[in-house]
Amino acid sequence: MDASANTKSQLEMSRNYHDMGSVNKLREAAQSGDKGALEEAAKQFEAIFVQMMLKSMRKAQDALADKDSPFSSEQVKFYREMHDKQLATDLSANGSIGLADIIVQQMNPGDEMMPAGAVRSDGDLSVLNRHNVAAVQNAQDRVLGENNQNVAKDNVAAGAFKQSVFASPQEFVKALYPHAVEAAKALNISPKAMIAQAALETGWGKSIIHKGDGENSHNLFGIKADKRWEGEKAAVDTLEFVNNVAEKQQASFRSYGSFTDSLSDYVDFIKSNPRYEKATQKTESPQDYFEALQDAGYATDPKYAEKVMSVFNGSILGDLLP
Repeated sequence: MDASANTKSQLEMSRNYHDMGSVNKLREAAQSGDKGALEEAAKQFEAIFVQMMLKSMRKAQDALADKDSPFSSEQVKFYREMHDKQLATDLSANGSIGLADIIVQQMNPGDEMMPAGAVRSDGDLSVLNRHNVAAVQNAQDRVLGENNQNVAKDNVAAGAFKQSVFASPQEFVKALYPHAVEAAKALNISPKAMIAQAALETGWGKSIIHKGDGENSHNLFGIKADKRWEGEKAAVDTLEFVNNVAEKQQASFRSYGSFTDSLSDYVDFIKSNPRYEKATQKTESPQDYFEALQDAGYATDPKYAEKVMSVFNGSILGDLLP
C-alpha cells in the first residue's frame, strides 16, 4: 500500500464513532495540509449535524413513550444513542444531505465553487419549490402588513429568495463582460476582476437574490442596503462571520433595475466610501485590490480575497477572457 492510500485509509478510520484514537490522525493530516483531511473534517461536521437531528427526534419520541416500557430504560437509551451516532457518521460518509460537499467548496473553492453569497441565504440549501414558499409568505405578509407599517415604510420585499439567472458560467460572462468593461474603466480595474468577484458572489449567476414577488434584484456584489440607500431592497437571512464564526443574521440587500445598474453602483459604492480608499489605490493588482477590500471589511469571510482570486485565476475565466 502506497503512502497516499495509507493516509486515506487512516482518515476513513476517523469516521468510526467508536475509534476515538484515529481522530488524532485527522488532526495530523490537517496540519500537513492534506486536502483529504478537509473532506473528512467536513463529513464529521455533517455527522454532528445529523446527530443533532436524530437526538431531537428521539427526544420527541421519549416524551410520548410509556415510561414503564422496557424500551424506555436507560440501558436501551445508551445503546440507541451509540447506534444513532454511528449511523450519523455513516450517513455523512455517503453524502446523506450534501452539507460536507458545500463546506469543502466554501473552504477550498475551485472553478465550480459555491457562491460566497451562499452564506447570505435563508439556510435552505434546496431551491425546489422556492417560488411557492415565497408566494405563501407574501400572502401572509399582506395580511399582517396592515398591522405592521414598519415593513411597508422600509420598502423591503418579504420572502426574498435566490434563483439561477444564467444557465452556465459561459453565459454569465458573455452577458456581463461588455458592461463590466465600461464599469471597470471608472474604477481603473480589470473587468476580469469585476467578473470574478461577481461570479464568486452569485455562483456564476446561479444564486442571485430575487424579491418575494419574483423580481430580480440584479445584485451582483452582495452590497447591503444601509441607511444611505433609498432604492428598492430585498431582505434575506444571512450567515455572517463574527470572529471567524458564522452567525445567522437578517439583512437587506440593494435591488437594481438591471445588471448594468448593479455594476455602476458597485463602482460608486467603492469610490465614495472612505473605508475603501486604500483599495482604490491598488486597482492595478487584483490580488492587492481584493486583499485591501477584505482588510477594509467588504466581506466578513476571512478567506474572501483568496476565493475571488481562485476564480480570477481559474480555468473558466482563463478560457473566456484575456
